[in-house]
Amino acid sequence: MEPVISLLLAASITGISDDEGEMRMKNGTIRHMAVFTLKHAPDSAETAAFLQDGAAILSAIPVVTNFEVLRQVSVKCDFQYGFSMEFTDQAAYDTYNNHPDHQAFVAERWDVEVTAFQEIDFVN
Repeated sequence: MEPVISLLLAASITGISDDEGEMRMKNGTIRHMAVFTLKHAPDSAETAAFLQDGAAILSAIPVVTNFEVLRQVSVKCDFQYGFSMEFTDQAAYDTYNNHPDHQAFVAERWDVEVTAFQEIDFVN
């Protein structure tokens, strides 16, 4: 297994389960997803460090739940990776966006190492 692939942490921290065990978002929850491409080679130490650091820094922000690092596999999409996370409501999402650790990660890593991205937010 490639080192980066083994590093892709699908770390679902919490979730809402229905009677049949299927995971669903609680009403009002915001699922924030950012899909992106890095300037580094997929199997490089730099890519591994970016994904690992992103997971450690962003998932440690108290309002973040269900954080995942994902590898994009569709031939219909040019992006390589994704970060997915959930927030209980808009206030939690705003707290995340304004959190100094998020802002530092964006300024010091995202803006420097990401070559293309798309963000999308879903509510249930």
